[in-house]
Amino acid sequence: MEITTDINLTEKQRAQMELHSFLNILNILMGEFQLIRLDLDQPNALPQSFRMVELVLRAIKQGCLDKDMALRMASIGFYFTREVDEALELEPRHRGEPELKESVGNVNSIIHVMTLRLQEYFERVEIGLNWVAHPADQLTDKFMRFFAAVEKNSKGRYHILFNVAARESTDYLINFKIEGASDNSVFMPSVIHDIFRDLIANARKYTPPGGEINAGLLQTVHELRLVVEDNGSGIPENEISKVVEFGYRAESTKEHLTRGGGFGLTKAYAFTRQLGGRMWIESEIGHGTRVTIRIPVPAHKG
Repeated sequence: MEITTDINLTEKQRAQMELHSFLNILNILMGEFQLIRLDLDQPNALPQSFRMVELVLRAIKQGCLDKDMALRMASIGFYFTREVDEALELEPRHRGEPELKESVGNVNSIIHVMTLRLQEYFERVEIGLNWVAHPADQLTDKFMRFFAAVEKNSKGRYHILFNVAARESTDYLINFKIEGASDNSVFMPSVIHDIFRDLIANARKYTPPGGEINAGLLQTVHELRLVVEDNGSGIPENEISKVVEFGYRAESTKEHLTRGGGFGLTKAYAFTRQLGGRMWIESEIGHGTRVTIRIPVPAHKG
């Protein structure tokens, strides 16, 4: 089904939509901080880290991320490291505990991802929707690191694999490919990288462990094409055209715990339309979803 829904976003909604990946990251951090408090048996541990995340979360929910707030976000890692060390000085018996080491390592990984996303966000703000060259191998490497971070955050609940021969029953199998039109580069606005990542994250979120995800990005001389498909929960037919509305979540997905705001498909559709492209969603309950985006390449690119 081609999506042709008209969506009218307020300035605040558009800002929230563009910042929604930070909302996910910060909410995950809050959950990890709570686990570390339990591991340390210190219900008031990490006070400055909590306050800083809460402060930035409030700003993100209002659609605000300026340079000052970005500096506060970047300081979370400093506060976290210092406060974990202080907590261990009070309770040295917890040093070396595997659960705590895993939680601390996970937080450091999340903070690293957040730092990279901050850099990408401000680069995107500066570049806007200009079409620029992205080496395909560098894009692929970024996505491999993204998959590794998602797997790490699962804490062993599942693995993400790319070889069917290595797959166990609870592993995700991902078929992933990025191809450029020439010089092994993809010409595209930087926001497309964000959109592609969001679509893959959605596919993973609504596909149980053991499922399969196919994701491809192809730039030809004439168009940029993205396809992400899964064999997950699917979307009711009467809701397919609605899932691009701001904050809308299909009934079939509401049983899934999510820390986002339901803006991923809105963002994908809004920017696709802004770039003169088209978007299709094919879905069937219990069989999965396929999202296709096709955007014309400007005549002087490619």
